[in-house]
Amino acid sequence: MPIAPTDDFNLDDLKVDISELLVATPDGSDELIDGAVPEVLRLLRQHMQMDVVFVSEFINGRRVFRHVDAAPGKDVIATGQSDPLEESWCQRVVDGRLPELIEDATFLPSAFAPPNPLRIGAHLSTPVVLKDGSVYGTLCCFSFAGNPDLTQRDLKKLQYTAKLTAAKIDRGALVGAGPAQPPVPPSRNP
Repeated sequence: MPIAPTDDFNLDDLKVDISELLVATPDGSDELIDGAVPEVLRLLRQHMQMDVVFVSEFINGRRVFRHVDAAPGKDVIATGQSDPLEESWCQRVVDGRLPELIEDATFLPSAFAPPNPLRIGAHLSTPVVLKDGSVYGTLCCFSFAGNPDLTQRDLKKLQYTAKLTAAKIDRGALVGAGPAQPPVPPSRNP
């Protein structure tokens, strides 16, 4: 379903920016791919006015942060960190225990609320699903304050970017990208 542009945001502009950054040619190198991802994440975080955005990979029961962008002074997770997948908000979104869009996590019923050591307010997360149907991980963003202005349009932006990211990962696999890196030291659970 197409999303209508608004005065403050034109989805087509973001699609063009993200597409240009993520679409690789078959002979593109991993360095070029990896170089584009931080810019895409920065654009997303700024457009949605979030504090942190990341791409995670699910591997060996862990959630590994493959790419992270944070607003200045909001560096609570870092690329390469990992934590138990089952304790993550990401896993709960993928398996349906949490919605993809949460305007204010402080209002989640305690029975459904995952651990929240970072005191997350607003949270958006969507699976990165590869061509073969497997879930690579998630594309997530969050802020430390609730945001009642988040809409399905914001979720659509995230979902669109996750689809482009999945296509990029699929193409990387076709050009001989190596296996995923092993998990590294644990981090806190956003």
